[in-house]
Amino acid sequence: MSVSVPIGEFSRLTHLSVKTLHHYHDIGLLTPARVDPSSGYRRYETSQVRTAQLIRRLRELDMPLPQVRELVEAPDADTRNRVLQRHLEQMEAELVRTQQVVASLRTMLVPAGRLPVEYRTLPAFTALAIRDRVDRSAIGPWCGVSFPALYAAIERAGGVPAGPGGATYADEFFTDDAGEVVAYVPFDRPVDEFELAELPAGRFAIAVHEGDLVDFDRTYGALGSHVAEHCTGAPGPIREVYVVGPGDAVDPAQFRTEVCWPITGG
Repeated sequence: MSVSVPIGEFSRLTHLSVKTLHHYHDIGLLTPARVDPSSGYRRYETSQVRTAQLIRRLRELDMPLPQVRELVEAPDADTRNRVLQRHLEQMEAELVRTQQVVASLRTMLVPAGRLPVEYRTLPAFTALAIRDRVDRSAIGPWCGVSFPALYAAIERAGGVPAGPGGATYADEFFTDDAGEVVAYVPFDRPVDEFELAELPAGRFAIAVHEGDLVDFDRTYGALGSHVAEHCTGAPGPIREVYVVGPGDAVDPAQFRTEVCWPITGG
């Protein structure tokens, strides 16, 4: 049996402050059962306790209010469970990301050894490519769509890549947090709507980043510092070659990326 209780009592029942209950009423998330028209005093039904507790739990999980509303107002259990499952998956992904950053920070507590750098002249070659202006914050999803599309197009054409895929990054990608990125897979024939790009020959200082890309900036920092201290940088985009990438290994610890910094001489 549900009975009516004043807002103060409802606050004690639900561990939601009166201020929070006022806010949830104002935004239409948790409406009192009755509001006195003269005093504005709010009363709730004990049957609303479960809904209030659900809202409190969801907010403790940092679920945004629009998603909380979607879940609370779900017309059936299946819809509610889908919303909750989506948020739990987002939280799990964020937890993995946090663990990766923590691991990276721990490695920074230990002085890094000297990064091996080699000088290499890379020949010109032709590649199937996707060229776009990409925000740095969106580079992961963009690559996650672009490279499977390129490899699938080559497979449809009955071809085989002539080498590992890679990408070039314009200076603006780093300086302005957005710039031209060219994702490429070495191949010598046009396929579908994709660009057939000519990547020029060049002289590069090259370092290998092993493992996940969480601390990729450390490899960039060490290689760029080496170039600044020991040789002369050349104009042109930085090139990354994904010798072992997500399409080759499931475990990020097995990833192997060559960072190619354009130089003159060396």
